[in-house]
Amino acid sequence: MEQAASIIAEVGSDNLFIQYDLYHQQRTEGELIGTFKKHQGRIAHVQLADNPGRNEPGTGEINYPFVFEALDAAGYDGFIGCEYKPRTTTSEGLGWLAAATSARSADIIKIRS
Repeated sequence: MEQAASIIAEVGSDNLFIQYDLYHQQRTEGELIGTFKKHQGRIAHVQLADNPGRNEPGTGEINYPFVFEALDAAGYDGFIGCEYKPRTTTSEGLGWLAAATSARSADIIKIRS
């Protein structure tokens, strides 16, 4: 994240942003929320998968209800993309979404079909 932020600052473009990949951030540095808040002004898209295994939320160590709540509290209103491998079927791999959309954080989840 620091390298990406540094490159963006050096380039100086007002239309260059970071895709904040929660899976890779957790694997490389952790501190998902602290890092998000620090760089929020340069983050234009959030992408998710759980760690380890790159499966759907709820299958690993990332506390996604906490993450969604924190993104909401920070005022993030962009899209959240999913790039994960369902552990079983695609339909079952979307089961986490029902719980997430019934929570307060549902405001930040937008679905495109």
